[in-house]
Amino acid sequence: MSVPGSIAVVAAPQRRAGIAPQKTAAYRPTWRFLVLAAIDNFAALRRHVGCARAETLVGDVTNRLGAAMPGLRFALAGRDLIELSFEGDFAEEVDRTIDALRRACEPPFDLDGEQHRLEIVFGAAIGRATQVDEVRLIEEAEAALSEARALQSPVTHDVTGPGGREARRLVDELRVAVDEDQLLLLYQPKINVRRQEVCSAEALLRWRHPERGLVLPGDFIAAAEDGGVIDLLTLWTIRRAIADQRRLQAGGHDLRIFINISGQLLSDAAFVQAACRLVAEADAKLGFEVTETSVIRDPQSAIANLQRFADIGIVIAIDDYGAGLSSLAYLKQLPARELKIDKLFVTQLTSTNRDPLIVRSTIDLAHALEMEVVAEGVETHASLALLTVMGCDMVQGFLISRPIAIDALETFLDEDRHHQAPQDTRASFNRLATVWKRG
Repeated sequence: MSVPGSIAVVAAPQRRAGIAPQKTAAYRPTWRFLVLAAIDNFAALRRHVGCARAETLVGDVTNRLGAAMPGLRFALAGRDLIELSFEGDFAEEVDRTIDALRRACEPPFDLDGEQHRLEIVFGAAIGRATQVDEVRLIEEAEAALSEARALQSPVTHDVTGPGGREARRLVDELRVAVDEDQLLLLYQPKINVRRQEVCSAEALLRWRHPERGLVLPGDFIAAAEDGGVIDLLTLWTIRRAIADQRRLQAGGHDLRIFINISGQLLSDAAFVQAACRLVAEADAKLGFEVTETSVIRDPQSAIANLQRFADIGIVIAIDDYGAGLSSLAYLKQLPARELKIDKLFVTQLTSTNRDPLIVRSTIDLAHALEMEVVAEGVETHASLALLTVMGCDMVQGFLISRPIAIDALETFLDEDRHHQAPQDTRASFNRLATVWKRG
C-alpha cells in the first residue's frame, strides 16, 4: 500500500522501532529499501539547455547523491529517473535517507556555467529483506513516486487559490527583482538561411534569485501575469534590450532584438503607450513576438495595438505557430512580418511523415501572406538541411547557439561561430534535397 509521504510498505511486520537485532556472524539486514528519484522539472530544463545536455542531468544528480550518501547503490532507470537501493535494521532509516538526499539536492546545479535548481521528487518502498518480492517492491516504489509527484501541485499560477500566499510572496519578490536589477537577458541568435548571417536575436528573460539561483520564465511568468507585474518585467526587458543593442552596435553588430510580449499587455493602453515611447525615443530596432492565442483574447484591441507597434518600426512576429488553434481569420489581419513555426514540429521533422508536410505548407502559407518564416528548436543538421530545402527563411535553436549572455553573444558574433553549423550541414543538405525534390 502507498502511504502519504511517498513511502510504500511491502509486507511490513509489526516490530519495536529503535531496537536493533543482535548482530552475529550470520547477520542479515532486516529491511530492504528501494528509492526512486525523479527530476520533476526535466522537461523545462530540456527546453532551456537542449536535448543533448538534458540527457546528462541524471548523471549530475547521481554524482551529487552519491557524494552525499556513498553507501547506497545507484542505477540509472531513465533519462530523468534514478534507482537507489540499500538495506538496514530500522524502517525509519528510509525517512532519514530521503531527508539527506533532499538536502543534498537543494543547492543549485552548475549546468554549463549557469546555476539551476533541479526539482527532485522521491518515492520509496520498503520490505522485509528475507521475504520481499522484488517486482512488487519496484511497483510500490513507482506508485509512491506517482503519489509524491501528485502532491507537488503548482502554487504560483493562481494568486487567489490555495497557494495564494506563496504566489503573493513571489510577486513581491519580482517587484524587488526589478528594483534591484536581479533580472537578466539571454539572447538566442536567429540565422538567415540564405545569407548565412545572424539577422536578429530573441531576448529571453531570466531571474537571478539571491537564494534560488537562476529561475526560468516558466516558474515566474504566470505569477507575474496573475499578480499584475508582467508590465514591469516587460518594460524592464525593453530597456535592457535597447541598452544591449546599443552595445552591439558600438561593436559593429547591427541586430534587431525580439522580445516576447504577454497577451495580457496587448490590451493594456498604459503599457502600449510606455513601450512605444521607449522605442521611439531610443530609435531602437526591436521586434515583438506574440502568440495567436493572445490575440484571440481581445482581437479588436490587440490588432489595433499591434498596428501601433508596427507603425513605429517594431517588427511583429507570430510565435509558436501551430502549437494552438491557429486561425487564418486572425492571421491575415495581423500586421506581422514574421511567423515562427513551433519547435514541436521542428524537433520531429526528420522522424515523422506528417510534420514535414505541415512545416512545408506553413512556409508556403507565410510566404503567400508576405511573411518570413522562422523555425525554432533546430537541433540537428538534418533538420536544418530539410528546412533549407523547404525554403525556410530563418532558423534558431541549439544547433546554432543556446541562449547566451550579452558578453557571449558579442564573442559569438565576432568569431562568426554561426558558420560552423551550415558547413557541417552540407552533407545532410545534399542527401535530403534529393529525397525531398524526388518525393
